[in-house]
Amino acid sequence: MTGASVPGAGGVGSGGVPVPARAARRPRGRVAVGLVVAWLMVGLVLLWAVVPGLFTAYDPIAGVPAEKLRPPGAGHLFGTDAVGRDVFARVVHGSVHSLSGALVAVGVGLLLGTLLGLLAGAAGGVADAAVMRVVDVLLSVPGLLLALTVIILLGPGTVNVAIAVGIGSVAAFARLARAEVVRVRRTDYVEAAFGSGGRFGAVLWRHVLPNSLGPVVALAALQFGAAILAISTLGFLGYGAEPPTPEWGLLIAEGRNYLATSWWLTTLPGAVVVAVVLAAGRISRSIGRERG
Repeated sequence: MTGASVPGAGGVGSGGVPVPARAARRPRGRVAVGLVVAWLMVGLVLLWAVVPGLFTAYDPIAGVPAEKLRPPGAGHLFGTDAVGRDVFARVVHGSVHSLSGALVAVGVGLLLGTLLGLLAGAAGGVADAAVMRVVDVLLSVPGLLLALTVIILLGPGTVNVAIAVGIGSVAAFARLARAEVVRVRRTDYVEAAFGSGGRFGAVLWRHVLPNSLGPVVALAALQFGAAILAISTLGFLGYGAEPPTPEWGLLIAEGRNYLATSWWLTTLPGAVVVAVVLAAGRISRSIGRERG
């Protein structure tokens, strides 16, 4: 039947180009509420890390024994722990440890992974095969297990945990960067740059690398949330910050012995971790669509 519209099908854009159904139904200029909430969540946590004094006046280290194990309320938004410390204050002040660790982890993975992917995709041949075989081996090992192996070599501590998590993400960055470099390397404008006498390093720096970073940046946003989760997991296992440092994973670990009677000690810090990880994932998907 000519001219009939199919339910769920997309429309036709300018020039007769088909428009996907989901895009056709979305009004232009409309802001995704979920994306706004994600940015607000990430922005709030960043403010916690930069200016924690704006959000709480309580000391995250010193407690008041008479106030121990108080449930959430007006005086203590997240309640208090077993030694009378304000849990919300510890979550706010602990954000700097978790976020800075995640930034270091993403930086390590992004830098090393992109360099390996650029080398493999641009050089090709034996170098490509050798690098990608190493990447395949790293990808075959679970990231948390690889991070634990690195921590055994480096020792526990916030910085070492961040480096270990970053090394565990190198393979994912390298594989994606290599695929993008190979794709861009075969385009006409890169071939023209080489044909006009451009030096190999200059063409890679000016043409190949900038046009290969879009999906890698989206992966970095996703890995930021995954790094927070991994660092919190390792902190929960006792490999991160030492007590009484208010680190998110350590906060959850400290409250597990009181889970039956004081649920807020683990539930509320855990909810903050989950919210930040989900927000980072939502931002990553947005960046991936914009650069795709």
